[in-house]
Amino acid sequence: MKQAAGELRVDFVGGAVAHRLRFGGGRGQSLAKAMGLRGGKTPMIIDATAGLGRDSFLLASLGAQVTLIERSEKMHALLADGMDRAAKEGGELREIIGRMTLLKGDAKDLLPQLSGEAILIDPMHPPRKSSALVKAELRQVREIVGADEDAADLVRVALKNARYRVALKWPVKADSIEGICAFSHQILGKTTRYDVWMVG
Repeated sequence: MKQAAGELRVDFVGGAVAHRLRFGGGRGQSLAKAMGLRGGKTPMIIDATAGLGRDSFLLASLGAQVTLIERSEKMHALLADGMDRAAKEGGELREIIGRMTLLKGDAKDLLPQLSGEAILIDPMHPPRKSSALVKAELRQVREIVGADEDAADLVRVALKNARYRVALKWPVKADSIEGICAFSHQILGKTTRYDVWMVG
């Protein structure tokens, strides 16, 4: 499949994802901590807003079984293509993709049918004050999936259905999403934070 210049593509083989796989810091990374990958614990994870699949891929690379949910038909197709290409590379990539299961649908409908120990939610974030700071890739994703106006509803559904924890990935300086209960704790990075609810 030829890629037009600037066309959005899910790539688990090269670029930023490959670099993060090799030099990312393993289970010491904020994402891994937020999802409960500590010591010998490796929870069954649901990524309720799969997007480009990078967080799911990282978690799978650390040994987790990850179910990805994506409701956008176009984004789901891009993910399926990216996963297929990575699996064909064989070796470690095939093993990682083998721990990833991609579902198409609305997470609010699918979460009650699944048994996720830890649920990750990474909705489209509020636009930054300086739009020039937003990468072209993220603008393309926003154009495909929309603004995720129902993020609060999704968090509430996740809190009812997660067995142990829910983590919301959100810009570190952004206001909390209104209409959801207080989180248990936060994990703060330079630009991103994880609001974590312990429910088990």
